[in-house]
Amino acid sequence: MRRKRTIAFLLLIGMASATAETQLSSISLHLVGDSTMSDKPNVAYPERGWGQILPEFGLPQLRIKNHAANGRSTKRFVDEGRWNSVLSSLSANDYVLIQFGHNDQKREDPARFASADTDYANYLSQFIDDVESKGANAIIASSICRRHYTDAGVLKRTLTDYAAAAQRIAREKEVLFVPMNHRTCHFFANIGEAESQQYFIQVPPDLYGRYPQGKVDNTHLNVVGAAKVAQFFVRELEALAHPLSNYFYRDSL
Repeated sequence: MRRKRTIAFLLLIGMASATAETQLSSISLHLVGDSTMSDKPNVAYPERGWGQILPEFGLPQLRIKNHAANGRSTKRFVDEGRWNSVLSSLSANDYVLIQFGHNDQKREDPARFASADTDYANYLSQFIDDVESKGANAIIASSICRRHYTDAGVLKRTLTDYAAAAQRIAREKEVLFVPMNHRTCHFFANIGEAESQQYFIQVPPDLYGRYPQGKVDNTHLNVVGAAKVAQFFVRELEALAHPLSNYFYRDSL
């Protein structure tokens, strides 16, 4: 009898959970960022953006629109008209997740460079104002970690100034900040150089015509790395008890 009651209780919990899910209204989450987040249409090549994998964690009521693009910084995203395109597609109560930094660092490229404390911070601040003017909700995330280690096997944290600037602007503007740089760097530092290799692009020679000699890429993710980073994002939302976390029905694939 006790076992039957337990089963009935669990069934009731499951029914309540299903009812809660069906009561969720549909919302859109817009992703704005660079190649570490963007969709990769060539499924034969192993590179993936973590935003490409994120829908696999979400409920049907969550529409994820990935505007992220390879090689973009805050400055270039604006200059190319991509930001205006995002704004034109926003509706009230949408969410806009903004993650830049990798290409903003490129001082040698004036078309992309945006200094952490001035231009980059100013662009993020303007993005937040623009999103809120549409009645939508901005989320700022710091850039994911690169896989660069010293000869002694210590992880190099190469984006800390941009991560700090992103956190500062989010705090000043009172919007959600997701510490993806800290989360991913902490993870790669703990597992070490050898084990972290499985999450990034490691192309062997004589397989892809584009890379006849092979390719080692310690910035861009493969499908395993993209899934792991997407998982980090979902778990951060859960830890913060953010309303958007209700739209993700699982935190592992």
